[in-house]
Amino acid sequence: MSDKKRIMVIDNEEGLCRMMEAVLLDNGYAVKAFLRSFEAVEAFVAGQWDLVVTDIKMPGMDGLEVLQKIKIKDPTIPVIMVTAYATVEMSIQALRRGAYDMLTKPFEPEELLYRVKNALKHTQLLEENRELREELVGKFRFDNIIGASDGLKAVLERVEKVAIRDTSVLITGESGTGKELIAQAIHYNSLRKEKKFVAINCGALPESLLESELFGYKKGAFTGAKENRQGLLEAADGGTLFLDEVGNLPMNVQKTLLRFLQEQEFHRIGDTTPTKVDVRILSATNSDLKAAVRSGEFREDLYYRLNVVNIHLPPLRERKADIPLLAAHFIALQNKKFGTMVQGLSPEALEAALGYSWMGNIRQMKNVIEASLAMESGDYISLPVISQFIEVPLTEDGTGIVAEEGEYTRALSRFEIEYLKGLLRKNNGNIEAAAREAGMNMATIYRKIKKYNIKKEDYS
Repeated sequence: MSDKKRIMVIDNEEGLCRMMEAVLLDNGYAVKAFLRSFEAVEAFVAGQWDLVVTDIKMPGMDGLEVLQKIKIKDPTIPVIMVTAYATVEMSIQALRRGAYDMLTKPFEPEELLYRVKNALKHTQLLEENRELREELVGKFRFDNIIGASDGLKAVLERVEKVAIRDTSVLITGESGTGKELIAQAIHYNSLRKEKKFVAINCGALPESLLESELFGYKKGAFTGAKENRQGLLEAADGGTLFLDEVGNLPMNVQKTLLRFLQEQEFHRIGDTTPTKVDVRILSATNSDLKAAVRSGEFREDLYYRLNVVNIHLPPLRERKADIPLLAAHFIALQNKKFGTMVQGLSPEALEAALGYSWMGNIRQMKNVIEASLAMESGDYISLPVISQFIEVPLTEDGTGIVAEEGEYTRALSRFEIEYLKGLLRKNNGNIEAAAREAGMNMATIYRKIKKYNIKKEDYS
């Protein structure tokens, strides 16, 4: 079907019907005009039309009946009713039956176009909102969190149990393990999923801004407070507030947050009247909060309020079974984005990925896959490409190639070693000059020097 919006026009007055058809055709719409309402209703198929414009007063089947029958077939399609007798009672009746708009005869072509554009725009917004809701629900379904390892399965089982219970959850794990994704999964599988999910990184803002960002402030509370400001806690009313890196909360904010968790109310800065909201608190940290409690940097009472349920995410190095799945997922996303057709990791590259420690976890892996795809010209991400971004174990001959590799890869590595030595020798060991001549960045040169264990005496 054409990308043009398809409009059905129904009017037994042939002159007016042809005029509307001509105006809409001239403005780029695909139009089909009907003089008989029975034929129009019979020809209407849900999904094949974007808008219906119909007269109300017609012989046989009038416009209100047409509206009713079309709405039975497609409840979402907008219908504009055209009439020379637009009484209040008739308008109310048409709107109650699902009409989008009323157009009174006589009208100018410009008015017809204005009403048509509004109706189509309204439909487009509804469709975009529907797609967004479906995308959000789909994005955070448990089965769309990538992985099949026992460690991840245990996490998801725990998430599924706590999602429906309106309790505070503390998510722990190293940076890059996906703590916010788990928080979103909890929210979008809870009874609060129709309300907002609001996130804040407690370590990204200075103390002076963090308090006002969370709790808001009253006009005149401090210099620059020129109007009342709603905080994130209030913005999340009915939904979920996610406090990432909660261990960075300063003591004064910890005190206010504790009171909220106890009383479900707080004071905006400078306000004497408490604000009451209904918000579920999820939090996350990559630090040891128990140690922070012992050292007096984190309130013990707040810790137990936040840590009603704990979910710990294992690092990627403890989820090796998930590495091939994650790699395939990130490659598929990049293929879709850039129209490429990379098939996956070569056996050697996969072996290297499985043996790597991934201290930056999933976030690091995503970045490595994206960078490798930018460099790769073959059907698979090869070992020489991925080894530019992760360390590959060296073999006895110092080539950095695992035993299972083929002769071609070993030959390529030997060439690269000799090329680098010659390049560095030519530029008197100047890394910046060598990188510029080779068309590489300095970080890549340094990585390769380390990877191949190239020493100064090798090129001096």
